[in-house]
Amino acid sequence: MHKTLAAVSAALIALSGAAYAQTTIITKDPAVTGSTTMELPGEVRTYVMEQTVPSVTYDGTLAVGTALPDTVEIHTIQDHPDYAYTVVNEQRVVVNPQTRTVIQVLE
Repeated sequence: MHKTLAAVSAALIALSGAAYAQTTIITKDPAVTGSTTMELPGEVRTYVMEQTVPSVTYDGTLAVGTALPDTVEIHTIQDHPDYAYTVVNEQRVVVNPQTRTVIQVLE
């Protein structure tokens, strides 16, 4: 009986992890997070991809860890206050709203 309970528990834990992984994108950027991984909720990516905002031109290199200048307007995500977004050089980017640092460049 204990072996059956342990097997069922292990299966449920494995399945819940798989379901969670489907809604999460992992990006590595120690400059932004202070660690080597950061979880970006899938609904944040979906929201950003669905929004229509004008693209702004940025002359610098656009990459994870780039701090966008104050002249680039960023848009907050109401249900996710730790994330913001904008479109720069025709590329959608997720930004840390406190530091204006690019967390992820979406494709």
